[in-house]
Amino acid sequence: MNWFEALILGILQGLTEFLPVSSSGHLEIGKALLGVQVEDNLTFDIIVHTATVCSTLVVFRKDIVGLFSGLAKISWNSETRYISKLIFSAIPVVFVGLFLEDKVEQLFSGSLVLVGYMLMVTALLLAFTHYSKPREKEISFFHAFIIGIAQAIAVLPGMSRSGATIATALLLKNKRENAARFSFLMVLLPILGKAGLDIIGGGMISDSVKLIPLFTGFISAFIVGLIACKLMISIVKRSKLIWFALYCFIVASLTLIFSL
Repeated sequence: MNWFEALILGILQGLTEFLPVSSSGHLEIGKALLGVQVEDNLTFDIIVHTATVCSTLVVFRKDIVGLFSGLAKISWNSETRYISKLIFSAIPVVFVGLFLEDKVEQLFSGSLVLVGYMLMVTALLLAFTHYSKPREKEISFFHAFIIGIAQAIAVLPGMSRSGATIATALLLKNKRENAARFSFLMVLLPILGKAGLDIIGGGMISDSVKLIPLFTGFISAFIVGLIACKLMISIVKRSKLIWFALYCFIVASLTLIFSL
């Protein structure tokens, strides 16, 4: 992988991590179109995912500071309840990471057929939200767990994490702004935890991707991620997810045609 390929893939990751169109799916499609070897690119994927997490930290910095300020009071307040819900939502994806990681990684083998089908599922989920009428519910612990299950399923390439979690929250009749906020904050623990474990375990050392492409991918994913995160919050508030459903359907169809 050279720096230009890393730049394109970093932009793809930054844009599609927050927009409900599947960053993993677009990375697989991007690699296929650019002719990038799928093997030994785990480090690059982790780096660009970490970059978008950093974008989330910047966009939601006030919210995060407020949550930790409430946590420092060592009392059962609204902030500690919210953090507890975020932790609760991470249980399903932690289970997948602990017991199914090898099987999930085998799915990231450049199979565009799987990506196409999962993009189709994403399109259907987003379409359902267009006809659902969100209410003014607050995210409960039960809802947090169900949204967490959606996040765990979205580890499949082509399944949008933000699309699955936001759509699930909306179908559970939660407020649109709360759905977007919870979706973007709930990913922090799993992604940072995964990156930390790979660094400690030395899983990233043997990768063939060089430093310049990694740096290029990180910076491009971070900058584009900042823009896409703010854009997505505005889109969810205005209930415009149906256009992404149409986009996912078109890309899924083209991907399946291309793969055949």
